[in-house]
Formats: sequence, C-alpha cells, structure tokens
Amino acid sequence: QKVFRVIPQNDEQVEILNSLASNMQVDFWQPDSVTLVSPKMQVDFRVEADKSFEVEDLLKESGVEYRVLIDNLQAALDAQFDSKARTTGHSYEKYNNWETIAAWTADIAAQNPDLVSRIVIGKTYEGRPMYLLRMGKRGPNKKAIFMDCGFHAREWISPAFCQWFVKEALETYGKDTVMTTLLNSLDFYVLPVVNIDGYVYTWTKDRMWRKTRSKNAGSRCIGTDPNRNFNAGWCTLGASKNSCDSTYCGSAPESEKETKALADFIREHLPTIKAYLTIHSYSQLLLFPYSYTYKLPSNYEELNSIAHAASKQLASLYNTEYKYGPGATTIYPAAGGSDDWAYDQGIKYSFTFELRDTGRYGFVLPESQIKPTCEETLLAVKYIANYVLEHLY
Repeated sequence: QKVFRVIPQNDEQVEILNSLASNMQVDFWQPDSVTLVSPKMQVDFRVEADKSFEVEDLLKESGVEYRVLIDNLQAALDAQFDSKARTTGHSYEKYNNWETIAAWTADIAAQNPDLVSRIVIGKTYEGRPMYLLRMGKRGPNKKAIFMDCGFHAREWISPAFCQWFVKEALETYGKDTVMTTLLNSLDFYVLPVVNIDGYVYTWTKDRMWRKTRSKNAGSRCIGTDPNRNFNAGWCTLGASKNSCDSTYCGSAPESEKETKALADFIREHLPTIKAYLTIHSYSQLLLFPYSYTYKLPSNYEELNSIAHAASKQLASLYNTEYKYGPGATTIYPAAGGSDDWAYDQGIKYSFTFELRDTGRYGFVLPESQIKPTCEETLLAVKYIANYVLEHLY
C-alpha cells in the first residue's frame, strides 16, 4: 500500500480526486474525506498496493502534481515499533495495546491513592468499560480540566500522550512548582482512550481503522466517526450521512455509547469543568472553535492568544512548528466535533491538538518519536492549564 500527497491546483484537479475516490477504495488521511478537498489544499491518501500504479498513471496523465509520502506502508507499520524499550508490560515510550492500558489505569490509581482515582464512565458498544482517571489533590469544590485521547482509533500517538501526561504529573508533583500548583488547585479528568473498540481493532485487524465498531442498521458498513457525533451543528458540513464513509456522523447526535458516556459525564460535571482538551493526530495544529461554522467564538481574541503562547511553548523544546486558529478556517469545516460541543456547553477554554507529524509518517509515527512528541505537547498543555487556573470563571 502507498500513501500519496497531492496538491490540487484548481477545481478540475479536485474533480479528478473525486472521481478517483468514487472509482476505488481511497483512504483519506488528510483531510478526513474527499468532500473536504479544495484547491491548493495538501491532500494525503492511501490506496491498496494493486491500485497504486493505476493511481500514479491517472495523476501523471491529468497533470496533478503528486509525491509518494510512504512508498511501502507495511514497512512503515513494522518500523513503528522501533522503541528500544523492550518490555512485555506497559511502557510510556511504546504503543500499548488496550489490555495493557486498562491494567495501567488500575495500577496507577492503586499506586497513587492520594492523587489518582479511577472511574468507569460507561461501556463501549462491544461492552468494554471506559476508564477515566481523576487526578489532583483531594479538596473541596475544585474546578477541573477534562482531557481525552483516542477518539480516532488509528491515531496511536494520542493515547500515548494521555498516559505520558499522567506519568509526568505524578512524577513531578512536589518537585515542579507549576505542576504541583496545578494538581493542588485543579482536578484533571483524563480519558486515555475514548474509542476503545476501534483502538482494539487497529491492534488486531486493521491498523488504519478510524471509527467506532457499532453496527449500522440496514448497512453492511461498520462504525461512526465519534468526532462527528456530537450535537454541535450535527451533520451539517464536513460530515457524511453515509454509514460507509469515514466521517459518518451516526444515526443521531450521541448515537454512539462512547460519545454519549463522555457527553453525559461532562454534562454532570459542567459547573466544575472549566477547560476541555482533546488530543488527535496528525498535522501539528492547535485548534479552537468553531469547526461547524465560520463564525468566530465570542472570546476569539483570548483563545487565539492562548493558542499562540501555547504553540510557542511547544516549539521551545524541539522547534516543532504548530499552526493555530479556529478549526473551520485553519483546516476545514467539520460539524459534530466534541470541542465545539464542549464550548457551546459553556466551557470557554476548548482546544483540539493535532500532534506530530505533518505527514512523513502520518498515523504510523515511530515509537522513537513518542517521548519528544509528548514532552513538547506537555509544555503546551501545562501552559493552557495554568492559564485556566489564573482565569477561573
């Protein structure tokens, strides 16, 4: 299998990509779907090995500029596991399967009873418990920050960051002044994997799976895009009503047990949750509302300056460059996202991170990049958390 990058120059070339996608199985990596492709946009997509010559011929023939980002996806898949940490159990510098992450949530809570507790907020479609870690020093009426990872199954660097964040918070508590203040003053709700069924499926069956694993009535196609399944401009734009598409919005808002559990938890804790962070990959972006409309949020200036400063913090470590801005204008419109929904619930600090890289490896980021990716992202998250603490409302 190969991953191509093209930059269509005009509507005609966009049309060529559209017909390509309708004639064969094309898996869009960036943007999420062919419907979002517009002129001058960088488009990354994967095709089956036996189709790659056909695709190259078509692109050449129609004069669409392209390059092959990943020549041999299987080799890149094998190369993901390049970590030196050869442990059988849990490792922060490796991609851990769900079983390992689930055991880790229990261990981390048992080993740090004064700072961590584990809550089950619901069950997935396939019946797996959804574990949430609550981190912070026990105290009366504390405000909280909610952070989730693993919305999209194939974005493996995302759950790795949630685990890393928990580790760093616990290891530096009592040493690092900022982290100590944060945990003393706030609670962090960390959901290490939202789409657990999908994540398991990427380990057992198809590394490139994105959606949930729920059955769709009257369709042989499986799954809903959980990040198009929230009640924020639901299914109006940048989402699909076709259950076979990767951006399928579901049969209704919160049709998925996973998104419903997450939304229920946030609704129950709305008075206390003051910030919402959701971690995705890839593209190196820090986004804030809105994605379902081109309208700017009422505190746009504030969100933009936070994003600017957080991106600067992130870049200070390895010079990794992030773009930032409202979702719709910075990448593309997409309705039904959790960040827009949380914002519209009144959580005025709502951010989406798109972690490394910019496409060299895409979703198959090697394990050797887990540590640097997580270290730099931690700086941005700490910056945002500290800002929120200083601007409680």
